[in-house]
Amino acid sequence: MGKINSILNYTFEFSDQVHISVKAILVVIFAFFITNNLLRLIRKIINKRLEENDKGKFKTVFTFLRYFIYVFVIIITLESSGIEVSVLLAGSAALLVGLGLGLQTLFQDVISGIFILLDKSLHVHDIIEVDGKIGRIFEINLRTTRAVTIDNRVLIIPNHIFLTHSLFNWTQNGIETTEALNVGVAYGSDVEKVKQLLIEVAEQHPRVLKHPKPDVLFMEFADSALQFRLIFNINNSFTQLKIKSDLRFEIDKKFREHKIQIPFPQRDVHVFKRTE
Repeated sequence: MGKINSILNYTFEFSDQVHISVKAILVVIFAFFITNNLLRLIRKIINKRLEENDKGKFKTVFTFLRYFIYVFVIIITLESSGIEVSVLLAGSAALLVGLGLGLQTLFQDVISGIFILLDKSLHVHDIIEVDGKIGRIFEINLRTTRAVTIDNRVLIIPNHIFLTHSLFNWTQNGIETTEALNVGVAYGSDVEKVKQLLIEVAEQHPRVLKHPKPDVLFMEFADSALQFRLIFNINNSFTQLKIKSDLRFEIDKKFREHKIQIPFPQRDVHVFKRTE
């Protein structure tokens, strides 16, 4: 028994003020083990009461909070064992300051990720636009959000971007979006015929929704052309570039058939002859 006590009381001395015994190490390990099992039990209980869509979000947030709980338990256990944790923290103050500065952006991303998961401002399959880049979200993590772009590239977005930059969520109000296509025709064109042809082209496209019906706005009398805007709705805005391309091909074809010109920029130059 005495030998066991001597082993338990054996102390590792790192300096005059910093030392830790074998007993304290075992107590920390035991406290860590108990805390881990309690957290697992709590997670199982809460998971049973959550909807299936919220389980993944809770798992991500719970994983982040668990590390803070571990650190807190270890500090309390060491203090209870007679070890002055404040001395350890004071001795490593410079290291902690440097580490904190280096991890500043990381913590911003993590906190932003928690806000995103809790307030449900973003969901998987949402189509977003950030800094001029468009992508469909396929994964939301604590630190980053991943989206696939129209050209099938993966866009990795640090979560703090969503708090510091403007974000357009194309599908926040549903999967239907209103798109627009601008077209200019030459002066002297039959504007009613132009409107009719544009609506026909939109209505004939299989991916353009029938309701609400496509519409055409006469935008302005521009310098070189009469400007029109074709407005239509689709239910998959991720394919809007392909749909607009199809419409442009068909518009060009229809205009050629009906002798409607799409003009290029023109300037009238007037030359005055100076007379003496």
